[in-house]
Amino acid sequence: MNPIDRLYRRFPAVLMARRNLSRNRLRSALAALGIVIGVLAIASLGMFGTTLRVGADQQLGEFGNEIGVLPNAEAGVENFTERDVQEIERVVSRGEVIPVQSRSVSVGRGGDVRFVRAYGIESPGELFEAEDGRIPERFRNGVLVGSSLADDLDVEPGNTLTVDGRNYRVLAVLEDVGQISFVNPDNGVVLPPSEFGRERYAQVIVTAESGAAANETAMAIRDSLNRRQERVVVVELSSITENIDQFFGIINTFLVGVGSISLLVAAVSILNVMLMSTVERRGEIGVLRAVGVQRSEVMRTILAEAALLGVVGGVVGSALAVLAGLALNVYVLDDPMVTFRSRNLLYLVLAFLFALVTSLLSGLYPAWKAAREHPVEALRSG
Repeated sequence: MNPIDRLYRRFPAVLMARRNLSRNRLRSALAALGIVIGVLAIASLGMFGTTLRVGADQQLGEFGNEIGVLPNAEAGVENFTERDVQEIERVVSRGEVIPVQSRSVSVGRGGDVRFVRAYGIESPGELFEAEDGRIPERFRNGVLVGSSLADDLDVEPGNTLTVDGRNYRVLAVLEDVGQISFVNPDNGVVLPPSEFGRERYAQVIVTAESGAAANETAMAIRDSLNRRQERVVVVELSSITENIDQFFGIINTFLVGVGSISLLVAAVSILNVMLMSTVERRGEIGVLRAVGVQRSEVMRTILAEAALLGVVGGVVGSALAVLAGLALNVYVLDDPMVTFRSRNLLYLVLAFLFALVTSLLSGLYPAWKAAREHPVEALRSG
């Protein structure tokens, strides 16, 4: 005896439910289709939210250990002095302290002139990577060009670039930052600090060993430099990423809520199918009640029909959602395995359970109505 036959023998209501649903295949199929659409909407929209979150994480990168120390303009502090930088270095016991100078410059090559931002950084290799060429460990001469500006001016390492009327040899083209950063030279240039004259810094970037160390360092900098006056503003990028993650969590919840509406519409369809089925079978139900079938057995049969619709619709909808997730993640992230992340599996399970519970609730009233039928009245109307 195969497992399905054993299931039917153990639960005869399931066998009766399958037979009853097969009497009107089109109506049953349409009801199940509503469940399929609802499950597909919930699970696939949830997966879409996960794809958005993963894509954002890839763009933002791993920078939770980065801190930006900025002058507090509201307190009248426009920039940092060398003494301020030394005080920050004294506070930071573990990590790199990178002071940054900044000004607007004109950049030209072959008659094409652009006005961009120039940054003065002594050790740019701590912040950036080279797409082409090499970033020197001690930056004393030459210029580093951002990826966007290099594309615009058709610049590559070895070329000569004019910055504010002076010629500089291009040492490297920097990789596209592609993330939130305190310094983004994609459409600018990086020069040696000696080209900026007096030692005035627009900001100081601190890289710690970990997110926890960054938080401790940020607190220490605030305590030290803001002891008498709020001279500095300390920004932790980890707090920005946490806010972004919360934002995408809200989007996920909204998308799943939108998908749930379609499943509620499917519940109305199942309710209609179950009610029509019980009306059409009043005579049959009357015979069953007349020969001694209990009300509870009639209710189990009707509920089994609703549950079967929910199970079939849930399984098909979940399978289609997985296929949709695979296609989406291949197209957007080029990584189909994101589909099988635990968060997405949770959406599939929740969508299936929601479909099953919704189907059972939709069949509850028709089952109760059928079980309450008086045998004589049911036979007479049938």
